[in-house]
Amino acid sequence: MRSLHLSAVIARDAAEVYAFAADPENLPRWAAGLAQSDVRRGGSALVAQSPMGEVSFTFAPHNAFGVLDHDVRLPSGQVVHNPLRVIPHPEGSEIVFTLRQRDLTDEEFERDAAAIRQDLEQLRALLDEGV
Repeated sequence: MRSLHLSAVIARDAAEVYAFAADPENLPRWAAGLAQSDVRRGGSALVAQSPMGEVSFTFAPHNAFGVLDHDVRLPSGQVVHNPLRVIPHPEGSEIVFTLRQRDLTDEEFERDAAAIRQDLEQLRALLDEGV
């Protein structure tokens, strides 16, 4: 299984980036690959419409280490673990998403990588605007 680390450097303190990215209400603003609609509670999970259909997901508990790992339950019922970290960087912070090539063709994997890059760039643009 191939892994690809995708990242964006954001000129904001890591704690600020973490707080913004961890807020479920902000997900549709920057994480179109996960949430294209308002996020709602569905029991202990969060639920939203995604490009794949309705998904539910749970994030790692709030922590001081910038860990935003999340498990996504796809419409098929498959659960995918997604490592996501906000780490300090000399220019502010860096958000790093690890994409794993599970049962994807190379073309699907590259398409997923492009979507994640776009999401990370959208997060950077929002935070650069001072949201």
